[in-house]
Amino acid sequence: MMIDVVQFEISGVHYALDIHIAREIVEMMPITPVPRAPAHIAGIINLRGEITNILNLNQLMGLPAGDKAENQKIIVLVADAANGSNVGLIVDDVQSVLQISEDDVDQMDETMSREAYVKGIIKIGKEENGTKDLVIWIDIAKILADTLVK
Repeated sequence: MMIDVVQFEISGVHYALDIHIAREIVEMMPITPVPRAPAHIAGIINLRGEITNILNLNQLMGLPAGDKAENQKIIVLVADAANGSNVGLIVDDVQSVLQISEDDVDQMDETMSREAYVKGIIKIGKEENGTKDLVIWIDIAKILADTLVK
């Protein structure tokens, strides 16, 4: 079975999320900070008349804040992915849409997938020196469910 994912980058590491939860990818725009918001909330934007909550994905995943990347993008999710809210995720760059085969995914063990929000590790590229590029396939729905409930 083939799976479509959006591949993006944060602090030099490649990640992927399911394409069906990504509504669109937009260029970075000014974000209005929200007073007393937790660190994972960057603020809000007005996206074509809709107020959209913008989240720092690196904060959500417990990663250090990187330098501001030049090509930062916002991946806007479908409303269903965030309990009906308009949510966008800041990423350093969006690489591509990948179609991957289940054979290219190493499943994580139960503890890793539950604790680290990782669906699997995608191996892409040519086998040079026996190695492939690794892309961490994150379970964004689970991250948001845990974050937005708190």
